[in-house]
Amino acid sequence: MNEQALSKRDAEVGKVLILILGLNWAVAAAKIVFGFLTRSVSITADGFHSFSDGTSNVIGLIGIKFASRPTDEDHPYGHKKYETFFSLSIGALLIFFAFNLGREGISRFYKPVLPEIGIWSFIIMLLTLLTNIWVMRYEYKKGRELHSDILTSDSMHTRADILVSSSVIAALGIIKVNPGLRFLDPLLTIFIAMVIVYVAFKIIRDCSKVLCDSAAITDTKKIANVVLGVKGVKACHKIRTRGREDDIHIDLHVQVNPHMHIDEAHEICYTIETAIIKTIPGVTDVLVHIEPRGNEPRDKKTPR
Repeated sequence: MNEQALSKRDAEVGKVLILILGLNWAVAAAKIVFGFLTRSVSITADGFHSFSDGTSNVIGLIGIKFASRPTDEDHPYGHKKYETFFSLSIGALLIFFAFNLGREGISRFYKPVLPEIGIWSFIIMLLTLLTNIWVMRYEYKKGRELHSDILTSDSMHTRADILVSSSVIAALGIIKVNPGLRFLDPLLTIFIAMVIVYVAFKIIRDCSKVLCDSAAITDTKKIANVVLGVKGVKACHKIRTRGREDDIHIDLHVQVNPHMHIDEAHEICYTIETAIIKTIPGVTDVLVHIEPRGNEPRDKKTPR
């Protein structure tokens, strides 16, 4: 993917984040305001969870700004990992929010408050739930299309919102029928905090794999098959991959006839690079190491 295409892709990611940011903060404001008015700690907690969605969008916009920079002398491989790094910070932010929510839920066990539940409680939660479902599906789809860590990580966050909002609606219904079960409100707040921690863990785990250069392609047989299909290649081994889903770097060793002329070996390297980039999506760089293959007989067509 050339720099012009990367710039276009990053601009598209930015547009998606701005749209989602507006929706997330509108949803968060509705939940927080209504949560305070009804004294429902679970609705308020859910609102702050939604607010963290918007905050993560801001972090994503900053990350995209850094990641879209072209290669330079200090960053010959580009700045793409900045997007992954800022996705990692979203996970850290979620843990911070989860800690505060969990502490609030525990305190409400000692100082219980009966939330004021009316028809508007259910209407607000239902509307925000439907909004979150649309946001999650749209953001995940665009994240997969654009190979964006920021968008896919944020859609996972929104998916947790959907589970949380559904639980809040169910808890409000139970408390409305039986006020004696008001302990469900702070209990649900603690559950929300645990869900956020789980989502944060998944984000941090996935981002760490990229930043720590875990294998980007676990099944290297596909790469080997492409390489062995190139004329002149005798064997292929030591295949290593790393990088993001949209910026995969591969290095490998191939064995050729030891009497092959350097021009022919160079042509094989170029053919391998072109074939891999064309065949395997997301690959942006291929480094081929040429090795002699045992004591092969000299090719009659190869000049001495």
